[in-house]
Amino acid sequence: MGPIYSLADFLDMLRRRVGLISTVVIAGCFASVFWALSTPHVYRSSEVIQIEQPQISDELVRSTVDGSAARRLQLIEQQVMARSNLIEMIEEFDLYTDLAGLRMSEKVDLLRQSVTITGIAAVREGFADDGAIAVLTITAEMSSAELARDVAHAFADDTRTLAADQRRQQTRETLEFFQTQEEALLAQIAEQEKALASFRSANDISFEGSLEFRRTELGSLNEAILDLDREIITAQLALQNLDRSGNTRAATIEREELELQRRIDGLTTQRQLLDSRRTELSQSIQTRPEVERTLAEFERRMSQLRGQYDVISTRRNEAEVGFTLEAAARGERFTTLEEAQVPDYPISMSRKQRVIMGVAGATVLSLILAFIMELRRPVLRTAAQMHRETGLMPVVAIPETRKPKERKGLAKLWQDRREAGLQGRAARLARNPDPHSS
Repeated sequence: MGPIYSLADFLDMLRRRVGLISTVVIAGCFASVFWALSTPHVYRSSEVIQIEQPQISDELVRSTVDGSAARRLQLIEQQVMARSNLIEMIEEFDLYTDLAGLRMSEKVDLLRQSVTITGIAAVREGFADDGAIAVLTITAEMSSAELARDVAHAFADDTRTLAADQRRQQTRETLEFFQTQEEALLAQIAEQEKALASFRSANDISFEGSLEFRRTELGSLNEAILDLDREIITAQLALQNLDRSGNTRAATIEREELELQRRIDGLTTQRQLLDSRRTELSQSIQTRPEVERTLAEFERRMSQLRGQYDVISTRRNEAEVGFTLEAAARGERFTTLEEAQVPDYPISMSRKQRVIMGVAGATVLSLILAFIMELRRPVLRTAAQMHRETGLMPVVAIPETRKPKERKGLAKLWQDRREAGLQGRAARLARNPDPHSS
């Protein structure tokens, strides 16, 4: 149960605790003034960047930059807010020079909290969310208006530069990758063709269908050898059937024997050559299945390499077109929609408002302290309080009388002089009651 029940009780509390209340209020006024003067103003400046879609439709020419704009902007924000980049910003603009006691890590944290990057998603097309960003807002809060504008503009420039460099780097790396793959496939195809040519040369494979050709040649050789055997047999029979009787001259018989022998020798030589060729063909035909399997493996490998080369060549052409688009700034672009300006007013509270709030807070605190002091000493001071608390109406209320304090020093001297003056005036009035008679 508290001691304050009416306005009179409240005013009586103020009268009793005027010393405490005035002390707290005066101290609060000084603290409010110091707080208002020591707290710097905060200015805010923002730069708005519009993200334009590629000027050429993806259906006509597709870019090689994959992923949604939101993910790319998230990576860019991480790069912009990296410690090294923030340290460069602090050194470039001499930020937080008035806070000499702060370490560099604390300054980096302050700058990271003072700069915000916010993206606004583009309107959806249908029910699918492609992660497109329409507008990017970069806001900086600094102790001066010009500094807030410069920092916001610097971060916006870094964002635009990183976005363009990221797209160009991605298209360049894609193009270089497919060029490297294409060169590697060309080298493998050339090496495979060289190995196939060596294999064909080693196995006497000059054209397709050589197995049927060799079999046909082997049959022709057999027929030719058979004809030669017939001619040899005919010549041998003719040699045996020569008329060696006395009816024919010896010189004629010798000449005919010599011609027949030469014919037999020539036919025998031809047969040996054809037989040697037939033996070679027979051996090659016997080893032909293994050759055919190896040749099929060569052809299958060549077919795979050509298929990979066709795919890589197509991708390389697409990557080259995408790189050309980014180099010519025909892809996604970051353009300044609203440049950062010098703010007219600070966003922080004014000094007058700070002082008023401080004085109001000190006043409320003083009243609370006074009320707490009253609660610590719940004394019944008036007849109304006596009747309210106990139900008894006092007959007489004697006010508290205090002995006047004995004055000392200059106050005592001033009181003595005042009393002496009053006594002298009383004596004069006693001697001359009518001041106009004289």
